[in-house]
Amino acid sequence: MIEFLSQSWPWYVTGPLLGLMVPLLLVLGNKQFGVSSSLQHICAATMPLKANYFRYNWRDQAWNLALVAGVIAGAVLAVVLLDGNSAPAITDRAQDLFASWGLAAADSLQPVELFALSNLFSVRTLVALLFGGFLVGFGARYAGGCTSGHAVMGLSLLNLGSLVSVIGFFIGGLLVSHLVVPFIMAL
Repeated sequence: MIEFLSQSWPWYVTGPLLGLMVPLLLVLGNKQFGVSSSLQHICAATMPLKANYFRYNWRDQAWNLALVAGVIAGAVLAVVLLDGNSAPAITDRAQDLFASWGLAAADSLQPVELFALSNLFSVRTLVALLFGGFLVGFGARYAGGCTSGHAVMGLSLLNLGSLVSVIGFFIGGLLVSHLVVPFIMAL
């Protein structure tokens, strides 16, 4: 069984499995799938002095926190039981691209040139982590959800705003990967 679970599954199996989460949540619980809102629920539950944004009954969204806990538990199980510490195989073309950016062969999940403890305070790492993290957080809040929430949930509900967001995510991803990442890697 572990052997079966540890293999890469094709997109035509994993895509529909993930897609089934949407109707199951809607039909069984009248809930919308999404993960980025869980940080809002955690803040609403734990912050003693709350801005108006965090003043609501977060217990109504406890299911969302259970979903996030399940994602974290699944990741832990994957690392422990399914050799989740090894990097997935990537194409020769991708390895050539990474080499052109000055990254060693991708044999770990994080490039040591960026994420090794000795490089933690390098300009590249600070730009990648701080600025990139800010942009992801700001973008998820500004767009009213994260990429997966809009792509999986919003598009399945035929939400026009989600379609615009997903198109923007893809355009932004292409621009950043082709224009910004090479610049950051040259620092």
